[in-house]
Amino acid sequence: MSARFTITRLGSQGDGVAETETGEVFIPFTLPDETVTAAREKDRATLMSVLDASPLRIDPACRHFTECGGCAVQHLEAEAYRHWKRDKVAHALNSKGIVCDVDALVPCAPQTRRRVVFTARRSEAGMRLGFVRALSSEIISIQECPISLPGIVAKLDRLKALAELVCASTKSFRMTVTMTGSGLDVAVHDSGKLGEHQRRIASNFLIAEGLARLSVDGEIIIEPKKPVVMFGGIAVAVPPGAFLQATEAAEQAMADIVGRHLARAKKVADLFAGCGSFALRLAAKSEVHAVEGDAAALSALDRAFRFAIGLKRVTSERRDLFRRPLTSKELNTFDGVVFDPPRAGAEDQSKQIARSDVPVVAAVSCNPVTLARDLRILIDGGYALKSITPIDQFLWSPHVEAVALLEKPRRRR
Repeated sequence: MSARFTITRLGSQGDGVAETETGEVFIPFTLPDETVTAAREKDRATLMSVLDASPLRIDPACRHFTECGGCAVQHLEAEAYRHWKRDKVAHALNSKGIVCDVDALVPCAPQTRRRVVFTARRSEAGMRLGFVRALSSEIISIQECPISLPGIVAKLDRLKALAELVCASTKSFRMTVTMTGSGLDVAVHDSGKLGEHQRRIASNFLIAEGLARLSVDGEIIIEPKKPVVMFGGIAVAVPPGAFLQATEAAEQAMADIVGRHLARAKKVADLFAGCGSFALRLAAKSEVHAVEGDAAALSALDRAFRFAIGLKRVTSERRDLFRRPLTSKELNTFDGVVFDPPRAGAEDQSKQIARSDVPVVAAVSCNPVTLARDLRILIDGGYALKSITPIDQFLWSPHVEAVALLEKPRRRR
């Protein structure tokens, strides 16, 4: 049964929030100051109609908006959207008692996302390829995606055909598609064990379509062209399913901010280094020690360094920084540190950095909440937060990246 609600604010996940006598109700695809009708179930409600629309409401960019589960706020005017994302970082800092002016959001342009994770499943009606509806397991097949690079969108039909060829399961599976300098790199997970016949057919299909690589659960099925990405002019042959920043422009913006902060550091530690998006750029001016838990990513970084020209020394170390963070004593051999952990943040590593006397630190995060926690640790350890810059590379989603720069006077030894 539907009821009337007045939206008071936009929540952290992009849902409109209505205050009621029985608590807050979260209503997707609504905006502050709107009056709506919605069907309530506990603390959530499904939008039925907008009675009084906000002046900030705009037409969404995609026909699949409200269905596919990928975007949350395509209906919000651009400037208000940028303020909302910036405020997410500011609120996270405030919750930890951190006082710092938050820079303006570095915006994200449409049609720039180079790494897209699709969900696929074979049904009685045929193969479905798309995104999962919010709070559901239903796959919404898509015909367009305005956040993704046109080169990926143009191949949607062919990717769906490839999903059909590699499917050996009745369950849903993931297909990660990355645009590289060599073409599309397709990494499939949980599609079932491929038979030899399927392998041959899928391999022939990949060659015919001009795709760079197909891997299934980390095993390379065929690689007609080694997928290569560029990090500051350095070519890196990335492993199957490798983590990359979602957009090239956001990666460069982050690297520029970090690079300026660490410009005078002769020796830098890059923690959670991945395939080297920071390390290989920083090596133009500094010696770099790259630490990463993923062996394939670290191998790609090391190989890229060995074939590069004009870089200072880059050493690499495979290490699980969650279980065994670099100690303060180890860190004290460096003039600068950059760390870019997963969404869980780097609490234990931050405690070791806080005990160190490394003079300049750059903290990169895709989660303002865990970033604020880690920054609180560093500030309590004597670091001064000099700046924090939010960066949008997850367009129209609730997610926002941020780069925080910190300094500490170095003790005399």
